[in-house]
Amino acid sequence: MASKAAARAEAARLMEAFARAGAVEVEADILQPAETLLDLYGEDIRGRAYVTADPLRGELMLRPDFTVPVVQMHMDDGAEPARYTYAGEVFRRQEHRGARASEYMQAGFELFARDDTPGADAEVFALFAQVLAPLGLRAVTGDIGILTAAVGGLSTTERRKAALMRHIWRPRRFRALLERFAGRTAPSAARREMLDRLRAGTAAELIAAAGPMIGKRGADEIAARCDALVEDAAEPPIPAAEVDLVEDVLTLRETSPDALERLRDMAVDMPALAPAADRLAARLAALEARGVDTASLDFEAAYGRTSMEYYDGFVFGFLAPGREDMPPVASGGRYGALTAVLGRGRAIPAVGGVIRPGVVADLGGLG
Repeated sequence: MASKAAARAEAARLMEAFARAGAVEVEADILQPAETLLDLYGEDIRGRAYVTADPLRGELMLRPDFTVPVVQMHMDDGAEPARYTYAGEVFRRQEHRGARASEYMQAGFELFARDDTPGADAEVFALFAQVLAPLGLRAVTGDIGILTAAVGGLSTTERRKAALMRHIWRPRRFRALLERFAGRTAPSAARREMLDRLRAGTAAELIAAAGPMIGKRGADEIAARCDALVEDAAEPPIPAAEVDLVEDVLTLRETSPDALERLRDMAVDMPALAPAADRLAARLAALEARGVDTASLDFEAAYGRTSMEYYDGFVFGFLAPGREDMPPVASGGRYGALTAVLGRGRAIPAVGGVIRPGVVADLGGLG
């Protein structure tokens, strides 16, 4: 494992390269307000972050990444378009001893621009590919927006679509919901008993019979949830052909041109996928214009689902061939929804990525 000095040296080289590409250097506090991160990720973030408390500032977390504070800084008073670069330590709790460090260096580049989304995606990817070229890495791309488009095109209720959307980044939970909504798995005995009791009486009666209220939910909120469960149980299953199409999207792994062709074919059966295919075609054209060989560029529609929670469009990663023991050398993508949350409703298209300088050093460095 590279020393901290070696990682810092590589981080300095990366920031110099990003500065030459027009980025302004910015910094972010190591201690970040926990409230912001909890609003974004929910309570799950506590299992991955170091949490502490300050008598004046309240609950805080050691910086788990740079993207959130940099986006927040830009949404507060940043000009547009804007390019930023940064480097420093980030902190991630690990459940098991292993190769993954709980403290490591991160260097990154973020681009905020309202015009030419495909061009911005291509700019960031091509910049990372150029900077990391000496390492001989394998690049892989994806697009979370294709999966969200497939979910949006399902013939089912908005409530079910929203539930699936919430769990796109939790593959196990997503699949369980999809199987249930498709009628492929029977409800558990406990769920059947609960539904039978709800059908036999009103939610208010069941709440009254359950005893004193415990927790933060009020009776009205509980009753609304009960009514939603009964309504959902009466909904017809999602058509099998549509579920199979979602499965096809999840398993789509091809070179980029072949992936685009397959996606066009899928859009014949699910028109909601057509705009996603158009976006992919425009991005590939923009990448070609920047000298990227898209004919051999790998594409995986589900790439990033387990590790890129705030990315909602184009995603990419750079991996060291034959080094499955290593984390990705670099990763990034588009995160428009994140800017809307941190901008309190005001959004701006944004794309960026991060590189692990320590891993770069382990692979021989860029110097």
